[in-house]
Amino acid sequence: MSGLPPSPLLALRGIGKSFLGVRVLDGVDLQVRPGDVHAVVGENGAGKSTLMKVVSGVYQPDEGTVEFAGAPRTFRSPREAQQAGIGIVYQELTLLPERTVAENVWLGHEPLRRGLVDRRAMLSHTAGLLASIGEGSLPPDTRVGRLGVAQQQVVEIVKALALDARLLIMDEPTAALADHEVDQLYALLRRLQEHGIGVLYVSHRLKEVFDLSGRITVLKDGRAVATLDTADTSADQLVRHMVGRELSNYYPDPAKPQELGPVRLTVRDGGNRKLRGIDLRLRAGEVLGVGGLQGSGRSALARALFGAAPFSTGQVTVDGAPVRLRSPRAAIRAGIAYVSEDRKGEGIVAEQSVLDNALLAGRAVRPGRVGRGARTARVRELLAAVELRAAGEDQEIRFLSGGNQQKVVLARWLALAPRILLFDEPTRGIDVGAKSAIHDLVRRLARDGAAVLMVSSELPELLGMSDRIIVMRDGRIAGELPAGATEEDVVALAVGTVGEAAG
Repeated sequence: MSGLPPSPLLALRGIGKSFLGVRVLDGVDLQVRPGDVHAVVGENGAGKSTLMKVVSGVYQPDEGTVEFAGAPRTFRSPREAQQAGIGIVYQELTLLPERTVAENVWLGHEPLRRGLVDRRAMLSHTAGLLASIGEGSLPPDTRVGRLGVAQQQVVEIVKALALDARLLIMDEPTAALADHEVDQLYALLRRLQEHGIGVLYVSHRLKEVFDLSGRITVLKDGRAVATLDTADTSADQLVRHMVGRELSNYYPDPAKPQELGPVRLTVRDGGNRKLRGIDLRLRAGEVLGVGGLQGSGRSALARALFGAAPFSTGQVTVDGAPVRLRSPRAAIRAGIAYVSEDRKGEGIVAEQSVLDNALLAGRAVRPGRVGRGARTARVRELLAAVELRAAGEDQEIRFLSGGNQQKVVLARWLALAPRILLFDEPTRGIDVGAKSAIHDLVRRLARDGAAVLMVSSELPELLGMSDRIIVMRDGRIAGELPAGATEEDVVALAVGTVGEAAG
């Protein structure tokens, strides 16, 4: 009958998987139909990554069946899954930057002519694939290393299409994208849907899940606890399935104005290659949010205050005393801590242990100020206080979830008892449960007298956490907004549709 929905492209039935006796997936059922975007959500450790690896052939299930295109399949490698028509686009892209778009797309299965790589055919086929998804303006002979992240993601998708992918798995695809690039990805996914390609979409960002998906499967402790029609689901319901509490309890109550203490940090006419005319004040007990578009100067402001890319003009004072923040070491000694947006690149040393990572910042403190033994004891207390989930302090940090890695970074800085904390995207790539724990910690630090500057590209987080918001545009502070501002207020300042506000 024509009124029946199409048969599933992918059907998982009773999927189970264990590692060293620990059950990671337990009886998971899931279906994706042609042209569907099916979101998979859940806290870190819920089983999302393992499930995607089962679908893509990295792991084989211990129990249950994988059906693809109507037939039971056992994928013994990612290559077998690719050959069957399953592509995967990881959060961390896997392209070769020194090769061209076409060379990356056809890597390992280049078209041949008389036993040699047919470069003309390779360029022509790549151009055709790019045009088919509305990306015909991207030259196939461009070196990938010259492309932005969004265009590199397009190349990853075209790599899958070159293998006739009918199902795409997308793992946190917007984690490194600017706001306008996210819109481009939305448009691209809709074009893929029009071609009948199914998408399994893994994301911590609830807005994307509601914008893009038709159905949502929630994983918790390895089980599929709910599969929901997106149109009939609210954010409150989704969060309740994921973590067992309402979205209204997602952000802690902000500090009241009368709880704010003296001015901890001032900047007067600060500037460098990316910033101009920066004037700001940050008080003890305050969470000052920093918003703006990607490239507006948000991260540059945090890096300047930490001495990583210091101000070359202007004056900075801490607790009323002038300071020269020419290096991170100088900032640390002035009582300033910095949590970078690039957790993997700048925040952790992946092959070192949890404890070694937590002790890293102590090396910048003057010798004799705090002994290693005392720092180690303090760090262990803090790791317990932030409820770190790890096999032990000797475990390599790369094996922890993103949320737990961030907790180690936080413990590292808190052990130094900083007076000023700079957070740049503190919850990027972290599940909603870990986000809530970090939000509570940030607010608790402010209540205890720390001054907090928090950069965030997530408007709900910016509005929910801040006592006051400054909005950056073109390296300047475009305006200031009080608590209670709306998303529209922030966006208007960020894009320049209103005049600059005082402050």
